[in-house]
Amino acid sequence: MHWLWAIIVGFVLGLIARAILPGKQHQPLWLTTLMGIIGGVLGNAVATWIGVADTRGIDWTRHLLQLVGAVVLVALGEMLYKAMRGRRHEMT
Repeated sequence: MHWLWAIIVGFVLGLIARAILPGKQHQPLWLTTLMGIIGGVLGNAVATWIGVADTRGIDWTRHLLQLVGAVVLVALGEMLYKAMRGRRHEMT
């Protein structure tokens, strides 16, 4: 059941990251979700590393770190997707 929550949270993080990033993103929704999942995992790892992963109440710092990770990875995913797509059009 953890994998289902990871997909749902990754989807939401990816959509929020896309909304934060300026301009239109061209990457597919599955790639946005994947980058959101990875960003959430990286945010959790950083939160654990700095000691703010589990607090009483809402873990705002952990959630912010997850969102920052998702924004960075969605932006990188967009750049890679554009580069890969551009190469594919050059070859044909």
